[in-house]
Amino acid sequence: MKTPYTESFSRSLEDPSGFWAEQAKALNWFNPPSKIIGKDDNGNDCWFADGELNTAWLALDHHLDSGRGEQAALIYDSPVTDTIQHFTYRELRDEVARLAGALRGLGVSRGDRVVIYMPMIPEAVMAMLACARLGAIHSVVFGGFAARELASRIDDAQPDVILSASCGLEFARVIPYKPLLDEALQLASHQVKTCVIKQRQQHPADLDDPRFMDWASLIAGAEPADAVPLPASHPLYILYTSGTTGKPKGVVRDHGGHAVALRYSMKAIYGVDAGQVFWAASDVGWVVGHSYIVYAPLLTGCTTILFEGKPVMTPDAGTFWRVAAQHGVEVFFTAPTAFRAIRKEDPEAKLMRQHDLSRLQRLFVAGERTDPATYQWLCDILARPVIDHWWQTETGWPIAAAPMGLHDYPRKAGSVCLPVPGFAVQILDAGSSKPLAAGEEGDVAIKLPLPPGCMTTVWGDHGRYLSSYLNDHPGYYQTGDGGYQDEDGYLYIMGRTDDVINVAGHRLSTGQLEEVVASHPAVAESAVVGADDPDKGQVPVGLVVLQDGVNLEAETIKAELIALVRRELGAFANFKQVALVARLPKTRSGKILRQVIRKMADKQPWQMPATIDDPAILDEIKLALIDNRI
Repeated sequence: MKTPYTESFSRSLEDPSGFWAEQAKALNWFNPPSKIIGKDDNGNDCWFADGELNTAWLALDHHLDSGRGEQAALIYDSPVTDTIQHFTYRELRDEVARLAGALRGLGVSRGDRVVIYMPMIPEAVMAMLACARLGAIHSVVFGGFAARELASRIDDAQPDVILSASCGLEFARVIPYKPLLDEALQLASHQVKTCVIKQRQQHPADLDDPRFMDWASLIAGAEPADAVPLPASHPLYILYTSGTTGKPKGVVRDHGGHAVALRYSMKAIYGVDAGQVFWAASDVGWVVGHSYIVYAPLLTGCTTILFEGKPVMTPDAGTFWRVAAQHGVEVFFTAPTAFRAIRKEDPEAKLMRQHDLSRLQRLFVAGERTDPATYQWLCDILARPVIDHWWQTETGWPIAAAPMGLHDYPRKAGSVCLPVPGFAVQILDAGSSKPLAAGEEGDVAIKLPLPPGCMTTVWGDHGRYLSSYLNDHPGYYQTGDGGYQDEDGYLYIMGRTDDVINVAGHRLSTGQLEEVVASHPAVAESAVVGADDPDKGQVPVGLVVLQDGVNLEAETIKAELIALVRRELGAFANFKQVALVARLPKTRSGKILRQVIRKMADKQPWQMPATIDDPAILDEIKLALIDNRI
């Protein structure tokens, strides 16, 4: 069937220059590009190289010229401080210009790096845009990150300035940032000239170190700075993601390709236009926060929401619904783990029904695999389109989705739908790089060239970019995920390729095992990993969190889960080891720490991950594994 999606997808692969030249016209360039795709100094594909623009100008100043100056640009909603603030496009532009002027006064200019180590407060967004305004390269580090990890990023990015806050807030906890920053500065070899601290009344910091400055005092005397015209290829930001070597990889994003791709994605994928209210419930420390809290909504002329809180306990499992109703959210995007937490506490969605969600049109989920049980629950309670989609820090925007702005395709539980225009997704055999047939599981790869908006290199180490992403399958970008496409072209992501386990010669996806376990009505969420076994090579081990109110005996539930996997997948799965736990170890962005669980199950040494949400959980997991003789 010929649709706007099929036409766009075909053209994006057959004539990428022509297709993306058209999308680039949606932006107001200082100097429009005449060369759409070429090669950079490293021999990589490079988009719009001779064009000039500035992302912060497009996100703010442009909308004042277009008559949106008095429209709400940013709504800050913080149930942890009982605060709601609205910033119009004019107000946000003025704050950003003044902060950019303050940074300029500290000597920050085009190409300099600035580390942003902040909680979810408006100043974090302002900091990102102020750097972009000057052509400085920002690197946001999740607020409250461990000092050692912050130090490694300081040494890699080598910033002149760090922008931070006195504290972050999580549930009822106050997390002082200054001690973490002090320790990181001691651990780092690179010497940072200046640290600017936004004082929060919940825990003001002592600024006795001469390198430290008060945010308010610095801003008070600053002259606003204009946006600097920049080549499209100029780096916008560095965002660190975990690497297999233990050293984080600095993903580099450019101004031009990034702006074109995100502007395109808002309409084509999310079906969002200027003036609408868009909410991505994430953190600016992660790629979702970069792309869909800050840049994409503001480039589009939307109202975006900055939420400081959690899906539960701030104050309850209805807080997401309250925010969506109160601010008239039309399109909502968050991680599946948030809804598993909500479902666990409010399985009948009683709290949701207390709020008027009549303006909510659709929900997108991403960040980890959405199990069909959670997906179906969302479909049932919302009676609106629920779209599972898939992308990575490295790509910066979705690889696969139901493209709601192009055609309302039916969704399939367990699938991330169809490849987005620009992404030539192929399923390749891990050993031979041979394309596989529909239904055959292999490496999910993307044929080069990657579309605009994807990473351009690893900061300071282009060889690592090549070895990590381009060498495994020549001519392709290796996503590191395994999966398959069905006969309709729908893509199924079954987990990282290192999460495929081999049980007595049978390759099993842990995602597939988790899907079966999650289908049990007593299960809220689960994690399955492969543990070493002397006879079978590997065997699956399951950690299971139960729904609230389940009164069955633990041994009964375990027996039912083992029988369920045997029935659905077969005896060869050898699923016999199950531990019931109160919660799963996760990162602050909600991803389950499967590698740590796997090492615990194998009784191997493991390190406390810098990204963990609550370190105490690992002690609970260790005891559960011991108690269950795993």
